[in-house]
Amino acid sequence: MNIDILNIDGIKSKSISISDNLTGLKVNYKLLKYVIDWQLNHGKKRVAKTKQRNEITGSTRKIYAQKGTGGARHSSRKAPIFIGGGIAHGPKGDKYKVKKINKKMRKLALAQTISKKSSNKELFVLDDIKKQIKKTKTFYSFLSKNKINNVLIISDKETHKNISKSVRNIPDVKLISDDGANVYDLIKFKNVLFTTSSIKKIQDRILNEKN
Repeated sequence: MNIDILNIDGIKSKSISISDNLTGLKVNYKLLKYVIDWQLNHGKKRVAKTKQRNEITGSTRKIYAQKGTGGARHSSRKAPIFIGGGIAHGPKGDKYKVKKINKKMRKLALAQTISKKSSNKELFVLDDIKKQIKKTKTFYSFLSKNKINNVLIISDKETHKNISKSVRNIPDVKLISDDGANVYDLIKFKNVLFTTSSIKKIQDRILNEKN
């Protein structure tokens, strides 16, 4: 698939060829949801923590005789059924078990999300920016002229350094590096703007790198 390359100066003279294995895939929405759930699961810090019966401070003495009382059998007051005892199956803080997902599924979900953006005509490519842009007005004018709003910019390192100051105050715009490209951000923002270097790196990583 060929996509026109946008230029910060308004020039549209070039195009870039992107593999159909990155832009022409059928979307599996269950897979995308699973990967997004995995991302959100990892993003939350598990701070809730309850004590189990072995962590409660107190005596382990049996509270009354095993037989002859007419009541149920009990051991110590640390049992979960007593007030002040341990909590059964409670949250365990940072050690709490999180979802797991393999690298192949993450790559496939990322490729399918890019394909979804491409089919919806929400995917744009910007020529790498070699010189620093300090003014917000300059980059905002570029986005307005090309009718790109609510956009995720996935950039190579050099462009990231050159446009970070001009982008940071524009509402509904997020700038990330190509190695941080993820399904959640791609779904969250309506449009996605790659630089020529970043889309090539992502394509190479998804299609050529071994799992």
